[in-house]
Amino acid sequence: MGKNQKYRTVVFYKNYFQDFFSKQREKVKAKIIWTIELVEELQRVPETYLKHIENTDGLYEIRVQSGSDIFRIFCFFDDGKLVVITNGFQKKSQKTPNKEIETALKIKAEYENEK
Repeated sequence: MGKNQKYRTVVFYKNYFQDFFSKQREKVKAKIIWTIELVEELQRVPETYLKHIENTDGLYEIRVQSGSDIFRIFCFFDDGKLVVITNGFQKKSQKTPNKEIETALKIKAEYENEK
């Protein structure tokens, strides 16, 4: 398999992700980029890295771990291949906060309305 074969193309919607990304330490940024590349290149992405969020209509989270820090970056599919990345946050508790999920769903709705 060629190094650059991609099963998905990650697309960033507006500045939501960029705002989150720019605030992270270099080590975390590197891990986020590594994880996103993994999501693009693996045919079947393990749930360790990409997981559907229960009780949502097609919202997923890209799961990034850097040392003891855990980050979640929301995304959803468009036309099967595009992973559109919305907001991200650092996870402080077991459960993904509803507020973060609601924000991601709002962004997803905004994206779909503009299509």
